[in-house]
This record gives sequence, structure tokens and C-alpha cells, in this order.
Amino acid sequence: MIVFNGVSKIFKSDLLSQPFVALDNVSFEIPRGSMVGFLGANGAGKTTSLKIIMDFIRPTSGQVDFTNLGSDRSGIFKKIGFLPERPYFYQNLTGHEFLSFMGSLSEVPSMQLKKEIQKWAPRFKIDHALNRQLKTYSKGMLQRVGFLATILHNPELIILDEPLSGLDPIGRKELKDVIVEVHREGKTVFFSSHIVPDIEEICDRVIFLKEGKLVYDGTVDKLLQSEGQTEYIVKYRAPSEYTPQTDVKERQIFPGNLHSSTVSETSKNELLKELVDRNLDVIGIEHIKPSLEEIFYHIKSN
Repeated sequence: MIVFNGVSKIFKSDLLSQPFVALDNVSFEIPRGSMVGFLGANGAGKTTSLKIIMDFIRPTSGQVDFTNLGSDRSGIFKKIGFLPERPYFYQNLTGHEFLSFMGSLSEVPSMQLKKEIQKWAPRFKIDHALNRQLKTYSKGMLQRVGFLATILHNPELIILDEPLSGLDPIGRKELKDVIVEVHREGKTVFFSSHIVPDIEEICDRVIFLKEGKLVYDGTVDKLLQSEGQTEYIVKYRAPSEYTPQTDVKERQIFPGNLHSSTVSETSKNELLKELVDRNLDVIGIEHIKPSLEEIFYHIKSN
């Protein structure tokens, strides 16, 4: 649905300052029907990429292609819903007036607009506030009404720039639930975030940018497997004075003579053989799975 082909973006402020490379030959693809997380620290190039997709700025080199959305550029953008990181809201409008205005900009028929507001406002939990002016809304409520405005015209592709930033845990959970629901209705969702656990929770695929370069594009599971540690926690019962002969990274002893030893993949089998040979009870084996957040902060650019 979106194809990034060798996109680079260089910003030049004046003749004396050094050019800033925001994107460096970035290529990736967002397939139809997917839910893709766009990760990177602040300044990694995420917002620049989204602005290029939306044609707010042009790349220095490379191009962005759209598939399955038609060939006419104006027609393509009618099928896209975009929520920027810092959307502007007309503070003196009520929530309903704002949504009606945004719907009219997208040429949504009045009956369909009413139907969409009735459908989604309760799910965003802002139906009780639509008659209030936006200046009375909290940060979370503004995020919700902004997201609702993004999907009023029933777009095929939804692009969200840091939609969960600044929200409390409850607000993030509620908004994530709506993102998942929208995706289940067949929408393609591409959203950027620096809140790694949120991406890990709801996305199948993830794209990493670091300092303007693509460092990973693939499934979350594959990334966890390729970058993760191969370590295990082996739990067993043994006398408190027992010390394994096998090399263990860390060992803890709990009440009831329950031992917990952290071992490498190689040492795991050696420890299990040692425990069996000594007729000790093996309680369980757990693979230590690193979080996406741990990998995110250690992954390196090419």
C-alpha cells in the first residue's frame, strides 16, 4: 500500500551551516491490511517520513509509491486518514462542531457523518463531551476527538504520528483498543511511537529508524529471536547447601529449597543432566525473552 523507495531527505538552513540528513536512503513497504509500528527515538526521522508520505514535504531523492489506492494523487489522499503529532484544534468550537467541520472537508455526506459520530464517539468515550468547547478538553480527550476526525471519512489507510504520546496508562490502553478495533475492520494502520511496549503489544510488524537510517524491518517475533539472549531459568528443588557444578550466570534460593538458576543454552542441558543424575526434582524451564524495549535501545545502525 505504501512503498518507500530509497528515500533521503536533507535539510539545508543556510550556506554556513552543515546540512542535516534526516533520512538516509530509506526503503520499506506497508502492505494492505497490516498493522505496522514505526519506532525510533526523537529525531530518528519518523515524522519526516510521515510528512513525505503525506506530501507535506518532498524527498531530496527517492520516491514514495502507493499501491491499491489508485493512480490519481488527489484520489489517493481521500483514502488516507492522518493524525499529526501536534494537531491544531479550533478551541472555541464544540467537539461536535469540530467533527462536523472535519467531515465536511472530507466531503462526508451529513447522514454518513452522523452515523460515524454515533458509532465511534462512545467507543472513544467522548460522546458525553461533544457539546462542550474543545478548550475544555484534556490532552487525552483532544487525542480522541482528533483520532475520531481522522476516520470519519472511512479511509483505507490510517497514519498516526505519536498518537499515544502524553497519555496516561488508562488513556493509552483505551486508545490502543480503538486502534486494534479499527484494524480489525480491515483498515491498514501505520503509526509511529517512541513508547516501545505499546508497539510490541498490538503490532505484528515493526520498522526501526535510527539517526535517519533503517535498521530493522520485519516481524516483532523475528526481531526478538534474532537480537535476544539465548538464556534460560531452570527451577528445581535441592538442599539449600547444594551448589551446581554446571556454570550458571545467577542462582537464587527460595523457601522450600526451591532453586532458580539462570544459564546459557549450552549450560542448560548440562545442568539438567546434573540434576537428573543427582535425583533432584526439576520444576520447570523458562526461556528468557527480552522485551522489544531492551532491543530498541541496543540495536545498531548499519
